[in-house]
Amino acid sequence: MTLFSLANKVALVTGGNGGIGRALALGMQEAGARVAVTGRNADKNRAVAAELAQEGAVFVLDVRSEAAVEEVIAAVMARFGRLDILVNNAGIGGGGPMMEMSREDWDDVMAVNLTGSFLCAKHAARAMTAQGRGGKIINIGSMYSMFGPDSFVDYGASKTAVLGLTRGLAVELAQHNIQVNAILPGWFVTDMTQEIYESDLGERIRRKTPAGRWGADEDIVGTGVFLASAASDFVTGTAIPVDGGYLVTDRLMHG
Repeated sequence: MTLFSLANKVALVTGGNGGIGRALALGMQEAGARVAVTGRNADKNRAVAAELAQEGAVFVLDVRSEAAVEEVIAAVMARFGRLDILVNNAGIGGGGPMMEMSREDWDDVMAVNLTGSFLCAKHAARAMTAQGRGGKIINIGSMYSMFGPDSFVDYGASKTAVLGLTRGLAVELAQHNIQVNAILPGWFVTDMTQEIYESDLGERIRRKTPAGRWGADEDIVGTGVFLASAASDFVTGTAIPVDGGYLVTDRLMHG
């Protein structure tokens, strides 16, 4: 359906060189968008550049630096001529016992997961507003936006704050026809979660998930395309869990 088409749109996916960021980037490209991604790992950047097959579509970016964010947004505009969709996916995991956590580790998680999302949204919104065509900002939160994780207080706090950022931006940017929403992924098999997936805890997570499995990359794409498309023009300030039902059950569901 054309309602879900991203034809003639340009999307920027931060942290788009791996995991669900890569899945969203490739899914949006399949839906018709021209897609730029950012990442800090050179090998992953080369790999996703080959998959996107668009020259000049991959940028090195540390989202903690406002100057770097502004430079990359300008480069995307110069390369593609417009910016319609921002996916704030860049993030780090953090973790560890709270009483042993250093201030530096806490600050780093907040700087990437929260401040980085703010900075990218700020400069993307400026570009979208200058174009006068509106746009979409999709923030990647977490199921940890909704409950308190043990020994991940830094990550949980940063992802909970992403919900506040989403709601505030949705209200402020509505006048510019920019919709801002969040996706809350559940347990997906990524580089960050591979060790858990292969552990006894990973099996317990599978058993608690009503869908009976962990998420695969392709499970995130439909929600991302919906929030990036005209189909979500009257949807803003909300958060959509993509978790196989993990958040809505209080017991093990499977043997």
